[in-house]
Amino acid sequence: SPGLPATGALARLGADDPRIVALQAKAARLAPTALPILIQGETGTGKEFLARALHEASGRRGPLVAVNCAAIPESLIEVELFGHAAGAFTGAAPRGRKGLVEEADGGTLFLDEIGDMPLTLQARLLRVLAEGEVTPVGAARARRIDVRVISATHRDLPALVAARGLREDLFYRLSAAVLSLPPLRERRDFDWLVDRLLAGRARLTPEARAALRGRRWPGNLRELGNTLAVATALGDGETVERDDLPDESGRPRSDDGEAEALRAVLARCRGNVSEAARQLKVDRSTVHRRMRRLGVAAH
Repeated sequence: SPGLPATGALARLGADDPRIVALQAKAARLAPTALPILIQGETGTGKEFLARALHEASGRRGPLVAVNCAAIPESLIEVELFGHAAGAFTGAAPRGRKGLVEEADGGTLFLDEIGDMPLTLQARLLRVLAEGEVTPVGAARARRIDVRVISATHRDLPALVAARGLREDLFYRLSAAVLSLPPLRERRDFDWLVDRLLAGRARLTPEARAALRGRRWPGNLRELGNTLAVATALGDGETVERDDLPDESGRPRSDDGEAEALRAVLARCRGNVSEAARQLKVDRSTVHRRMRRLGVAAH
């Protein structure tokens, strides 16, 4: 029904961003259906999180089985997906083995990075989706399965179809409904996301928060989470200042020039950290943090 609220994990996708609120409502309506869903978004935008939220809200009793189509070697992906019968090939399990598709029976099959699935397997996957049954490698009979499919990609799938890298019929089979996650740089609920990821472990100074807002975030939420984890570890346990933030490559700051400048101030103040803080116009705790980060001694 119109206005159906997002619940559970879907409500944790974000807040105060019209695009996310609309996505939550659309996802909440789609979750209980059997429709295949395609999730689009840049790397690190939360595609797997959304897939898990959809499964949680679906009411399906079976498991969510995630398959990274880009991570399984092409020589193994057929057996990994569809399983094999006993004695199907040299080294096969004596009693055969279920594939990931069959493991998802009664639940959800999440095909991550579907645009990287080899063409040779796309026809077999299409048959599984169309007929609702899977035939393990070397088996004589197909097995009925009840699987809801959610797929995800950071690639332009229509362009991939045009380049003959993805079967057109498979694309339409997977994308009955499409959910698009916006990149972090476009989200209006940035502060909400930061506070949720911090989970009360530390407080950001206004300068640190402003510095985070000004970044490009090519790694999106994954990069933000890593940045906050590093900054929290480098901070004093309660407050994260701008100096605690790693640089945009993900490495802690280690500027030799900054270290030399701090040594010069401390030398001028004869190692008096309080006086150095007054000259630098920062808190004493900030000077101590910079000293630890840069490996600078007071003497």
